[in-house]
Amino acid sequence: MPFDRSVKIAPSILSADFANFGQEIRAIEAEGADWVHVDVMDGHFVPNLTFGPMAVKAFRPHVKTVMDVHLMIAPVDPYIEAYADAGADVLTAHIEAGPHIHRTLQAIRGAGMKAGVALNPGTPAEAVAHLLDLTDLICVMTVNPGFGGQKFIDMTGKIATLRQMIGDRPVHIEIDGGVDPTTAPKVRAAGADVLVAGSAVFKGGSVDNRSVYGTNIRAIREAANAA
Repeated sequence: MPFDRSVKIAPSILSADFANFGQEIRAIEAEGADWVHVDVMDGHFVPNLTFGPMAVKAFRPHVKTVMDVHLMIAPVDPYIEAYADAGADVLTAHIEAGPHIHRTLQAIRGAGMKAGVALNPGTPAEAVAHLLDLTDLICVMTVNPGFGGQKFIDMTGKIATLRQMIGDRPVHIEIDGGVDPTTAPKVRAAGADVLVAGSAVFKGGSVDNRSVYGTNIRAIREAANAA
């Protein structure tokens, strides 16, 4: 994963056809997705249940780009090795999910993955000030985690603060929640480079009509780059 700050579109397969994940992943990559975002929810840290390590392992052969796994679970540490074995390239844990995020990030890197830390809307940028040298990605939640299709919460001030804090460190700023061609320019202008989009990518398309995915991805990318 060479580092750069170009716009990367990471469709969330939470919005894909659950009966057809392999073809959906191949379709979004063929239509221009840079990363594939996998939302893992436990029904405890967030009010929803999605994918475990076995599902992520099943996705892995279909992902030819970057598999970006976002853990919305607590605790995190007992499952790090399982997601490493499943093939995650980036593993992101929430700072709110446990008391020892420093240890968690060390363990993620120690398992051979890039380490991400996610911040809920109510968590300030300053919470990661002492983690920047242990982190490869900061995920700014622009919805409260747990469901797809929510309305965007404006976190541009937080994003700009994080970008200033990061400086020249090779740390991505990822935005998760409500990203579409209207909100993408705002977060890009503030300093984000990885844009997670679920319904905004998958709406109107299917594996049999995957060109719609390409149209949606291009619209988000072009809007972000225009910023």
